[in-house]
Amino acid sequence: MENQSAEERTFQYQDSLPSLPVPSLEESLKKYLESVKPFANEEEYKKTEEIVQKFQNGLGEKLHQKLLERAKRKRNWLEEWWQNVVYLEVRIPSQLNGNFAGIASHFEHYWPPKAGTALERGSISLWHNMNFWQLLRKEKVPVDKVGTTPLDMNQFRMLFNTCKVPGITRDSLRNYFRTEREGHSPSHIVVLCRGRVFVFDGMHKGCLITPPEILRQLTYIRNKCHSEPDGPGIAALTSEERTRWAKAREYLISLDPENLTILEKIQSSLMIYSMEDSSPHLTPEDYSQVTEMILIGDPTVRWGDKSYNLISFSNGLFGCNCDEPPYCFP
Repeated sequence: MENQSAEERTFQYQDSLPSLPVPSLEESLKKYLESVKPFANEEEYKKTEEIVQKFQNGLGEKLHQKLLERAKRKRNWLEEWWQNVVYLEVRIPSQLNGNFAGIASHFEHYWPPKAGTALERGSISLWHNMNFWQLLRKEKVPVDKVGTTPLDMNQFRMLFNTCKVPGITRDSLRNYFRTEREGHSPSHIVVLCRGRVFVFDGMHKGCLITPPEILRQLTYIRNKCHSEPDGPGIAALTSEERTRWAKAREYLISLDPENLTILEKIQSSLMIYSMEDSSPHLTPEDYSQVTEMILIGDPTVRWGDKSYNLISFSNGLFGCNCDEPPYCFP
C-alpha cells in the first residue's frame, strides 16, 4: 500500500472525479425559503411561498431542465458562470476589494523582525516556493483525500504561473503552468522593486538555482534600485478600476509592441517577488500593521492580478497577496 501511495501523481485522479451534481428544484427552493424566513414577517413569508410555488410549477421547471442539459455537456455546470459573474465581470478594483493576503507563519519564533535580514531570508523563502513549484511539476505533491476518496487538486495548478488579464467588460484568466508530463512551464521569477521590474530564471540546466544564487540576484536588484531613480511603477495600474486598467494596458501596447512582450513575461512568471522598503510592526499578539501593509502597501511593487505575490519587507518579514479567482471553483 505504501508503494502504491508513493507512485500516485498529484493530478492523476482529475479526470475520474465526479461531475458537479445539479440539486433538485424542490431542494433548491426549500433552501431558498429557509434562508428567507429569518428576514420576513408572516405576511411577507406567505407571499414568498406563493411566488415560489408558482415558479416551481411554471418557469422553474423549464429552467431546471436547461440546467440538467448543461450538466450533461459540462463536468462543472456552475464554474464558468461563477467565475464570470462573481469575479471576471466585476469592475471595481479587485486588488483592493477582492485579493486575499496573509503573513508568513514562522515569525514568532524562527524569523522575528530584524533589520538587514530581508535579502538572505528572501532567497531562502523563494527557494522553498520554487521547490514546491517543482514538486507540482513532477506531480509529487500528495493527493488530498477524505479517507480513500481523492479530492480535486486543480487549485494547485493555479498557484503558480497564473495571472488575470484585464478586459473592457470582462477579465480573463491565463494559466501557463504545465506538469513535466505536459510540457514546458515558465520558470522565471519577476521581482518588483521601487517601481521597476526585473526578471531572473529560477532554473539552470534543468535544476533549481540555489539560495546563494538567488541571494546574488536579489542583492544586485536591491543595490541597483537604491542607487538609481525609481521606476514608473506600472504595477500600480493593477489596482485601478478594471475597465480603466484594461484601456491603460491597451494604450501601453499601442505605444510599443515590446510592451506586450513585457506584460506577457510578467503574466507567465512563476510568481512575483515584491521588495517593500517599509518595516511594519509585529508582535505575537498584534499582526494588524503588517497584515494591513500586505493588503494595501506600495502598489508599485504588487502585481494585483497575479495568483501569488510574495512580499518582502526590509525588516525581514514576509507575506503574500493573491488574486482570488484562480482559487475559487464551486
